[in-house]
Amino acid sequence: MEKMPYQEHAETPATVVHATVPIPPNSAWRQGLPTLTGSQVILRELRFSDAPALFAAMSSAEVSCFISPPPATIEGFEKFIAWSLRQRAAGEYICFAVVARGSDHAIGLFQIRSLEAGFGTSEWGFAIASEYWGTGMFTDGAELALRFAFEVLGAHRLEARAALRNGRGTGALLKMGATQEGVLRRSFLRNGEYLDQGLWSILAEDWLEAKAVWGSRLIH
Repeated sequence: MEKMPYQEHAETPATVVHATVPIPPNSAWRQGLPTLTGSQVILRELRFSDAPALFAAMSSAEVSCFISPPPATIEGFEKFIAWSLRQRAAGEYICFAVVARGSDHAIGLFQIRSLEAGFGTSEWGFAIASEYWGTGMFTDGAELALRFAFEVLGAHRLEARAALRNGRGTGALLKMGATQEGVLRRSFLRNGEYLDQGLWSILAEDWLEAKAVWGSRLIH
């Protein structure tokens, strides 16, 4: 999700508008996200107190080079958190804070955005502070996010976009079993340049196969 659905400088926040949004049977998450616990990380609801840590994590050149510009201030992240909570309550968008186990310090985000009513087709994205790259924390958090998307939200298709130049992001998607379906030519504007993006997907059946491989690594 390199094109962030939140637009800090837009007159009104960007949102997906559905004519009718059915309330899924398992929708307690609309009142507040559950805490998902993995072997290395915890995914939990965003808090306003996360703004300084997220500003530090997302503003580094390594993290921000292939995503839409993040909020430019701590106050901007507070506005983003408020927006994300409203969108979660509306049943349109979910954003988990990534926290290392044994800490309460947000080090990144996992996002899931509904592309059709009820999250049947959704888009997901992620960003983690660069000092945690290569530690296994992304994989741990991604397993939790995928499980939530397919088993709780009931998604049958998850999409993601990654700039072709974004080798780390592409590698992360491959690691999670995603399939590249095509190239979106000059579809992502960053630093005054239009970049080609790969369109990736994970289907519910892909998830079931991956789950069989991950097996005991999943935390119940």
